[in-house]
Amino acid sequence: MIQALSGVRVLDLSQVMAGPYCTMLLGDLGADVIKVEPPGGDSIRRTAGSVGTESPGFWAVNRNKRGIALNLKDPRGRDLLRSLAARTDILVENYRPAIMESFGLGYEDLRKVNPGLIYASISGFGRTGPYAGRGGFDLVAQGMSGIMSVTGEEGLPPMKCGLPITDLGAGLFALQAILAAYIHRLSTGEGQHVETSLLEAGIALSVWESSQYFSGRGIPEPMGSAHRMAAPYQAIRCSDGYITLGAANQRGWERFTQAIGRPDLISRPEYVDDTQRVRNRRRLAREIEGVTVTRPRAHWLQVLDEADVPCGPILNYGEVFADPQVRDLGMVEEVEHPIGGHVRVVRPAVRLSKTPVRVARRSPLYGEHTAEVLREIGYGDEETRSLAAAGVVILGNTAV
Repeated sequence: MIQALSGVRVLDLSQVMAGPYCTMLLGDLGADVIKVEPPGGDSIRRTAGSVGTESPGFWAVNRNKRGIALNLKDPRGRDLLRSLAARTDILVENYRPAIMESFGLGYEDLRKVNPGLIYASISGFGRTGPYAGRGGFDLVAQGMSGIMSVTGEEGLPPMKCGLPITDLGAGLFALQAILAAYIHRLSTGEGQHVETSLLEAGIALSVWESSQYFSGRGIPEPMGSAHRMAAPYQAIRCSDGYITLGAANQRGWERFTQAIGRPDLISRPEYVDDTQRVRNRRRLAREIEGVTVTRPRAHWLQVLDEADVPCGPILNYGEVFADPQVRDLGMVEEVEHPIGGHVRVVRPAVRLSKTPVRVARRSPLYGEHTAEVLREIGYGDEETRSLAAAGVVILGNTAV
């Protein structure tokens, strides 16, 4: 099966989330991704639920990759990586800035052996500036990018987004830049250095919040489930729980008021348009919930759906993966893993009609493909065993 990135080789020198997520998506598109782990392996291998060097967290972001283990503190390990980089299209790393340069493996070093190399760096705060040397953590980046200041309810302690949004965002922005750089290389033959950071990702995703601030309407505040630009657009209480309501434009608002039997709200000056409804959103929510708490969620979901008012249930993850729409989309795939057994993973969220994405390979065991990859760049089995004995490489269960 031909995929969009069939024949493209990627070296993944990243760990934990942002970089591995980016390279996993490249692998989903068909790239040959070689994950290069340090002695001891990616630290996410030993997170909650792990068995030895295998964990559900590692499985979640490392499918469609081969894995090798390499000691870059040894000069021979660095030489080996240069040999791999010379045969590589894309390299992704998320070491702290200047670490790869200290190994002689920075972009300027590796472009000498491969001028067409696309070299992607993901950091916590960027490669320059007063915070450049700090390690990158999603929680810290959420706090410093403003995300935590607008998450949760007013008056409660700071709360992070439930997803590692700056990690995932940085991985997606890196993917965007890599593919743009690859298209540029197709026409020019030139590689380039692309960069992003968790802090930049968090700020770049703050679309509504930055527009509120830049337009002079004050510092954005936490609004719970409500939207800062439209109302009613939030979770609404019913007699047996909550639903989401998306009456985010005038037509939707008017249909909604008719559906709940409160057409009188349309003519009220405090609700006449989005500006007024947002300004008076707490009062509006109380008026709406005065009606919706009288009936269960199923009733209102049916009523609002029939009135063509966007709405939906609030599902936990057990309910998400049992939902008929999610099942129809085929969002869960299963792979066989020698340690984990039947491992379920979330399917890629895109479809390409001519070059489909696919989950073709489970995540690699620690050092599983070291010998295989070394053979591909000319290392014989005896030489590989010698390097393993010296601690330069680590061989997995497929030792030569």
